[in-house]
Amino acid sequence: MRQTDFNDLLRQSDVFGHLGDEAMAALAERLVWFSLPGGRPLFKAGEPADALYLLVSGSLGLFDAPARLAHLVSAGDSVGEIGLISGEARQLTARALRDCELLRLDREAFEALAGQHPQAMLGVARVAIGRLQRRLRQEETPGVARTFALLPLDEEVPAHALAMQLAMALEPYGSCAVIDGEQGAGRGSDWFAAREAQARFVIYLDARGDPLWRQRCLRQADVLLLPAQAARPARPWPEAEVLHPSRVGHRPRHLVLLHAGRQPSLGAAQRWRGQFSGELHHHHVGGQADIARVARLVSGHARGLVLAGGGARGLAHLGALRALAEAGHRFDCVGGTSIGAIIGAGVAAGWELDEMTEIYRHAFVQGRPLSDWTVPLVALTRGRRAAGMLRRAFGALEIEDLGLPFFCVATCLSGEGMVVRRRGPLWMWLRASSAIPGVLPPVLHHGRVFVDGALVNNLPTDVMAEDGVAHITAVDIRAEISLLTTVEEHATPPWWRVLLQGQAIQRPGLVSTLVRAGMVNSEAPSLRRRERADLLITPPLEHIGMLDWKGWQQAIDAGYRHTVALLERQQQ
Repeated sequence: MRQTDFNDLLRQSDVFGHLGDEAMAALAERLVWFSLPGGRPLFKAGEPADALYLLVSGSLGLFDAPARLAHLVSAGDSVGEIGLISGEARQLTARALRDCELLRLDREAFEALAGQHPQAMLGVARVAIGRLQRRLRQEETPGVARTFALLPLDEEVPAHALAMQLAMALEPYGSCAVIDGEQGAGRGSDWFAAREAQARFVIYLDARGDPLWRQRCLRQADVLLLPAQAARPARPWPEAEVLHPSRVGHRPRHLVLLHAGRQPSLGAAQRWRGQFSGELHHHHVGGQADIARVARLVSGHARGLVLAGGGARGLAHLGALRALAEAGHRFDCVGGTSIGAIIGAGVAAGWELDEMTEIYRHAFVQGRPLSDWTVPLVALTRGRRAAGMLRRAFGALEIEDLGLPFFCVATCLSGEGMVVRRRGPLWMWLRASSAIPGVLPPVLHHGRVFVDGALVNNLPTDVMAEDGVAHITAVDIRAEISLLTTVEEHATPPWWRVLLQGQAIQRPGLVSTLVRAGMVNSEAPSLRRRERADLLITPPLEHIGMLDWKGWQQAIDAGYRHTVALLERQQQ
């Protein structure tokens, strides 16, 4: 690395950028340069914290479990400050996600530098304390990818045009360079490191199917983008073995399906996903807006929407969505629980608000999905009307067919607890996510029992945050739903006496008790999950019952008025 590039790197770092010329020169003499091949550990949890590292090129993953990536370290970032200051053992494992070049500052060299130039110690301490505070507040983000390998399946993919459009979409978040095989031919690692240092993002593009260049793209990339024509028969990529999860490690793989029209082709995602094993993201692209969305998602700048459960009160989501749309808010991914998942699925499917409102009014108000009462051997209702309502609304759609990435939360009573569904029949998993125990029968699937996700996570902002979404808008159905009574008793009197008492004595009803009981356990965690939202919307809905579907317009109006007022206050 040239001395000018070396100095520029140090000047741009959070840890050392504040140093004066004399201290910077002293630091440069003590730094040790070395390379670390992709897949190799830099240090492991429990080892002594004996050095600080500055990443020159490549990317590191910080893992809080053998397979759980907690943070991505990009070129120009440092790692190891907390341990160097505290003297405690390493809390996380650091591993090279691709070939890396690093600068190491040993503890002994750091202490000598701090003795000569105390301000150096202050800079490291500031970064270490800031990161520790963010970690304690659970605000530390997974990190932002900087380099992308665009590896089309074949020559039918307009790879060059796609790369240029992605680069334009990334420009609002920093400069983006596109390097193809012609530009990169014969270049050494220093040349690529310099290009990555100069640009915020780099797209390594293969437009000609050159095997050697594709291997270089794979080595340089934090994220793998794999475009294909969705309508074509699905088949493996040329480097299918290299793209296996065991080879790419924890680098995200994104399948980009190009469609001739705006609407995704039904079943296309399933067909193409069948060519891969392990974790895989997929995106439907039918126009420039979709390319811009993909750029935000893969670079860590996406905006997500999370909708909570809450029975009939959940129709307030429709009013909130209208106010958000009028204010220009758009979302790149959606998640939810119970009725929040049902309404969120309409957003992910691309339904217009008027269309969505009419569909859900007909489904919940006229369709009366909880009216097929039965002998309560399993639940108070048969669940057939609820399932039929969801089938009519969503048809044969799979979750993978939705235009936006979508997840819904259900509770598995067979030992798994919270289950996040991103694949499979949409209607079935929405039915599972909204199966209020005792009111609707559970969904039985592959030997497991699934019920309402509100039991474990009624506002899954944490799930959205773990996906690396930068900004989360959450609509929480936060209303006073405590059950109250005007009688002291430990057993219900005979039915005829209950009827004679009428409304003179207030007792909780069977359905209300079941619905309320199903939400108790998720309330305390929901308080913490509200804090994960960048924009939290909590319409006042105390005047609407949990199953008062006739109050649908009141719920929508309350959601709209509250959201409008909240957005206006933010602009002041």
